Amino acid sequence: MVIMVSRTGRQLQRYNKGRRLVVGCIPYRFTRNGEFEVLVVSSQKGHAMMFPKGGWEIDESVEEAASRESLEEAGVLGIVQSELGKWRFKSKSQSIYHEGFMFPLLVTEQLSLWPEQNLRKRAWMTVEEASEACQQWWMKEALERLVNRLNSSDLDKESLLSSRK
Repeated sequence: MVIMVSRTGRQLQRYNKGRRLVVGCIPYRFTRNGEFEVLVVSSQKGHAMMFPKGGWEIDESVEEAASRESLEEAGVLGIVQSELGKWRFKSKSQSIYHEGFMFPLLVTEQLSLWPEQNLRKRAWMTVEEASEACQQWWMKEALERLVNRLNSSDLDKESLLSSRK
């Protein structure tokens, strides 16, 4: 049996000029019908929906942080793809600024048990539903960049679908 626990505390967090560095992922998949879906999670207090994100710690790469946040908050594993961008945004709970990096995560496995399952809800949504549900402007912009990237790439959905069967 493996026990998974979320990291807590700020002692290992990275900062840049006083701004906390935050890393997140947009977990996504293609259904067997070829539909594109993204996974959103509730905030810890359960009121807002968002993509998994959290502090980037000093003992991990930015990609490892993105993958860890997706595991801890959403209970998914996958392939972290190239960065969607970097945003500067104001903390909702404090009057300080953060720098946020977002990555797409092509989901390869959805776990039935994960560290924050008792704190958060998760839901697969269409892009339109997620854009409406997510209240953070910078996450909506990251989602738009992901959609544009996937629409403009030579991504072979058939090979992705067949590899999941």
